[in-house]
Amino acid sequence: MSIGRAETISLLGLEGHTVTVEAHLAHALPGFVLVGLPDASLSESKERVRAAIASCGVTLPPRKIVVNLAPASLPKSGSGFDLGIAVAVMHAAGLLPSHQENAVFLGELSLDGTVHPIRGILPALHAAYRQGRTVAYVPMGNAAEAQLVEDIDVRPVYHLSELATQLGADFDVPVISPAPPQPPVKAPAPYSPAGAPGVKDLSDVLGQENAKYALEVAAAGGHNLLLVGPPGTGKTMLAERLPGILPELTSTQSLEVTSLHSLSGTFDPSQGLIVTPPFEAPHHTATPAAIVGGGSGTPRPGAASRAHHGVLFLDEAPEFSPRVLQTLRQPLEGGSIVIQRAAATAHYPARFQVVLAANPCPCGNAIGKGDLCVCTSLQQRRYFSRLSGPLLDRIDVQVEVLPTLVTGRPATQETTATVKARVQNARDRATRRLLDTPWHTNAAVAGAWLRDLTGRAHPVMKELDRATDTGALTLRGADRALRVAWTLADLDGRDSPRVEHVHRAITLRMRGQGL
Repeated sequence: MSIGRAETISLLGLEGHTVTVEAHLAHALPGFVLVGLPDASLSESKERVRAAIASCGVTLPPRKIVVNLAPASLPKSGSGFDLGIAVAVMHAAGLLPSHQENAVFLGELSLDGTVHPIRGILPALHAAYRQGRTVAYVPMGNAAEAQLVEDIDVRPVYHLSELATQLGADFDVPVISPAPPQPPVKAPAPYSPAGAPGVKDLSDVLGQENAKYALEVAAAGGHNLLLVGPPGTGKTMLAERLPGILPELTSTQSLEVTSLHSLSGTFDPSQGLIVTPPFEAPHHTATPAAIVGGGSGTPRPGAASRAHHGVLFLDEAPEFSPRVLQTLRQPLEGGSIVIQRAAATAHYPARFQVVLAANPCPCGNAIGKGDLCVCTSLQQRRYFSRLSGPLLDRIDVQVEVLPTLVTGRPATQETTATVKARVQNARDRATRRLLDTPWHTNAAVAGAWLRDLTGRAHPVMKELDRATDTGALTLRGADRALRVAWTLADLDGRDSPRVEHVHRAITLRMRGQGL
């Protein structure tokens, strides 16, 4: 009886689990059996592995090969297990020396033995390091991304025979084509909204001072934002410029965001870790799975998770499916998305700022007296009611973006860099206040904690109680207005909010209508 072993990593959400690949060659009718809850793509690896080993110029003995993926109760999916299975099988067949301690093998095999890149290398290697692994054999195509993990010895391989040579194979390894050169990993350049090419600057938006102020408040506190106005007033331009005034990601945030994009297959490792807040703008025909994640087999992160620590922009929000809009209610409160399947549950972080842009009616002209509007009152109500009350109650800042008459470019037009500096100062004040708490922005703070910090007898709390008594605010709305009031105080350099800050917070929440 011959048994070979190798280790690899299985990802469920962003959580990585070490999987031990055990290969057993028994004296029985030849065959290849794979057990341990593999999915369809993983079940097909036995054919890829057999052909890849044959491409190395060796023949497996005519025995029954049984490969077990332990722990067997953990669902496994994807083709990234191919390399580990091949190493375990060759070890069991006596083609490789003893088991490689503290090493993991990740990669997909082609029939000719070439090792193809896979998704999720970054979170997989971080999981491997946390579980005590010090060496990782990865595809050459993932080398740039893998080398971003500085705490593990990354050994890129281009072909299975090349890996066999590194592991001390005792057979004649055929000569293979040299691996193609890989671009060097670039260090992340400091983000400079004012000078970086292609960055959209806030000074491009003429007029709309109230909307720009609402954008600044949303950025300073991490608040959600609703922009309502007719077509052509600058709603999309404003939303696209919100990431530019947000602070750069911390090292922890950068790792989380980069890992999510690596798992999604949208990460370019040549640019280094993602250091700027991401911006996701899905089309209004997107499905719930495209927004919050899902799909068959192992759930994949959706646009909401890819916007983690950034902005999720829903343009023409009433045109989105009601199911899509309702799926956002839970992550807007909890900051995470839980995708449940029969066999497993995947958790993805989703602490994003949502920006909704909407026309006031189907024709978009129901502003002011509405003289140009051709919609009936019933059409107007039905159109905007697609944004449900519970969803709107979670939007802290709501503002109308009305047409403005601008002749020429104003001389005092503020740039993104100027506004970003004020936002950074406000964020710094909030960070100092929340230093010993699990929160980082005012929008994420628990309402009870913030009420205790403000003081139950404070005039600010009395003003909020009056607003809830009159029905102007719900209890959730009062907590959110209090969070905005603290953000306004941070922008004004105050140690605590005043009654005027509460009035402005309520006005921002009620689209300028106030109490």
